[in-house]
Amino acid sequence: MMIESIKHRRSVRKFQEKPIEEEKLLEILEAARLAPSGNNKQPWVFIVIKNEENRKKVAQVTGEQLWIASAPVVIVAVADLSARSDRFEGQYLDEESPQFDLKRSIRDTAIAVEHILLEADNQGLGTCWCGAFRQKTIRPVLNIPDDKFVLAVIPLGYADEAPKARPRKDLETILRYERW
Repeated sequence: MMIESIKHRRSVRKFQEKPIEEEKLLEILEAARLAPSGNNKQPWVFIVIKNEENRKKVAQVTGEQLWIASAPVVIVAVADLSARSDRFEGQYLDEESPQFDLKRSIRDTAIAVEHILLEADNQGLGTCWCGAFRQKTIRPVLNIPDDKFVLAVIPLGYADEAPKARPRKDLETILRYERW
């Protein structure tokens, strides 16, 4: 049941030195591909990084979280605003960009990222959603154009730790019916 992966998933920061089977990686990426998006625009692109040197470069620009490079695979999720409209192609984007369509593309790509995290858990793998980077520092490392928005860096591998569940608010605290 899906709720089991939701309950079980943790942010993993230690990975075994064990490669990921290609079938598992493709299933995880397929889960992302099948994510819903507004107007079915599917504004995401995923960069799969297996090369150790490239993983180290990404880890360096992701808040110097060098543990990221210990994962055998790193997936970088990129929101492509031009999927919503070609008028955005070539337009510079960063954390301060005001376009509403950028927010919609980020929202849609975030759904696909969550599909990655849940399917990875389902496949017996660990992940961590990392976001400690700036567009101007991560894009050059992966040759990502300025009109694309990097949303997440996701190290992926067999977990070498079992983090405990972190506290969550009670349902009564976060739930409203009909209105605030």
